[in-house]
Amino acid sequence: MAPAAASGGSSLPSGFSVFATFPDLLFVFEFIFGGLVWILIASSLVPIPLIQGWVMFVSVFCFVATTALLVLYIIGAHGGETSWITLDAAYQCVAALFYLSASVLEALATISMQDGFIYKHYRENIAAVVFSYVATLLYVVHAVFSLIRWKSS
Repeated sequence: MAPAAASGGSSLPSGFSVFATFPDLLFVFEFIFGGLVWILIASSLVPIPLIQGWVMFVSVFCFVATTALLVLYIIGAHGGETSWITLDAAYQCVAALFYLSASVLEALATISMQDGFIYKHYRENIAAVVFSYVATLLYVVHAVFSLIRWKSS
């Protein structure tokens, strides 16, 4: 029988079935692209330190929270309770909003550094913007499907 979340049910997967259900499979990609954003922001120069601080906070916070939720789902800490579905939907919405704001600010900072910066730093920031928008898209898709699961629970 297919896992409940993959077949339209409203429960969270546990164990390694997390990697077989659609919205929860996105944890892996959020982890990868969030880590790339974190690495690129940490190694790049941004002309406005406040923007770099916010983007760094968002990438580290979401990386740690996504990792924690993934591990908790794998070990089955939710025990099938519906309050975890609410937690999942709320986290995905907050993460999507945070990443959207960080992506827009990082793009603004990158545009402002076109002139007067070393080309290597400019390319690093372009890569950070691209990966940040990919992470944003992943979190938005995950949030939409988490909200659908929350509504049906």
